[in-house]
Amino acid sequence: MSQKKTRTEGDRPNQIIVEARHDRELREKTYRERALKLFPWICARCGREFTGKRVRELTVHHKDHNHDNNPPDGSNWELLCLYCHDNEHSRDQVAEWYGEVTPGGEQEPPSTHRPFAGLDALLKDEK
Repeated sequence: MSQKKTRTEGDRPNQIIVEARHDRELREKTYRERALKLFPWICARCGREFTGKRVRELTVHHKDHNHDNNPPDGSNWELLCLYCHDNEHSRDQVAEWYGEVTPGGEQEPPSTHRPFAGLDALLKDEK
């Protein structure tokens, strides 16, 4: 009896993961199918055109990064090829890594070394 109880407790996290993946697949399938019907099969960034089996390389990008925001008119979507989609999300990760700059705020210079500081004074002396 204790083995059965342990087995179901151990299966619970796996069951949750399986259900979450299934729900995500259903959600993706529905908005992907709608996006492919609404928009031409062209990458919105690079302009590459997709036909036939290559359509699988075309992905749906959520402009606001909220995968639950799926309006019927598709206003939150754009079709991107795999490469442009990866690039789009990589840019966000790089921006997060560097941190935000507040508007009007000053950034620190990347280096404090000034190799030509005082050069104008040296050049004046030569004349």
